[in-house]
Amino acid sequence: MIVVTGGAGFIGSNIVKALNDEGYNDILIVDDLGKGDKYKNLIGLDFYDYIHCDDFFKFITDNEFDENDIEVIFHEGACSDTMEYDVNYMMKTNYEYSKALMNFCIDNEIDFIYASSASTYGGGQNGFTERENCENALNPYAFSKLLFDRYVRKNLDEIESKIIGLRYFNVFGPQEFHKGRMASIAYQMYNQIKTTGVIKLFKGTDGYEDGEQKRDFIYVKDVAKVNIWCWKNAITNGVYNCGTGTATSFNALAQAVISALGTGKIEYIDFPETLQGKYQSFTQADTRKLLRAGYDGGFIKINDAVQEYCKFLEDGGYYEKN
Repeated sequence: MIVVTGGAGFIGSNIVKALNDEGYNDILIVDDLGKGDKYKNLIGLDFYDYIHCDDFFKFITDNEFDENDIEVIFHEGACSDTMEYDVNYMMKTNYEYSKALMNFCIDNEIDFIYASSASTYGGGQNGFTERENCENALNPYAFSKLLFDRYVRKNLDEIESKIIGLRYFNVFGPQEFHKGRMASIAYQMYNQIKTTGVIKLFKGTDGYEDGEQKRDFIYVKDVAKVNIWCWKNAITNGVYNCGTGTATSFNALAQAVISALGTGKIEYIDFPETLQGKYQSFTQADTRKLLRAGYDGGFIKINDAVQEYCKFLEDGGYYEKN
């Protein structure tokens, strides 16, 4: 059996879809569906069962779960709200839960592939390579992810099962309706065009011209592909960047969305004071470690990914059952 925590979420549901496409359906979804529409992400997927994340946590900590049936846990569940400043909540949800899951996997020789974040590089002044001298945290979310990465590193010498952390850069793609303000900028651009015909980008900041801030945008299907590759292939335990290695400006991304929809224009707005000192104006994954490990699946070009994503949104925005 395969366990996907956060399996009803954005990246988790895409991992489930990618597993389905490879013929896997013996999948346990672990999540908290809440009061919104996140449940809709599950309608088009094929899986064995669903369990609430609190119940799953209790089962594994009380040794009431049949661990012998589990091959791998893809741990995507987390509070991903970078504007959440309840640090105790963030640490309990992202750090303590992750530690318990990892130790459960170690004790039972289960592969553990988990979601880290490029936010662990802070403003990126020292680059985006998987080294401690490059790392920082500008908010509680980033701190929770960074602290867990460091916890993993401290225990690597004692770990026999596979433990891989993937530092996601700026992920976009299908099944992110439920994320609200934390949805990708690509989805927000699409939505702005559909509602007002205008994409609003920040004016120049941190030395960048209007809309020329750059991010390493990676299509969620590539993220799912990297996760499954790490599970299926021999790879040294540790933390790896999961980005394309290419930085794309917000202007270029906006033009790709406008091109895909055949309409729209760009306007520039003042940079908000609330984001001063908490914003990554540039990200670009150093992909050498992942490539040296043998990953050769490539990455979908940004314009092709945006074109496909916009068509997906136009067609309804959710996966359909095969």
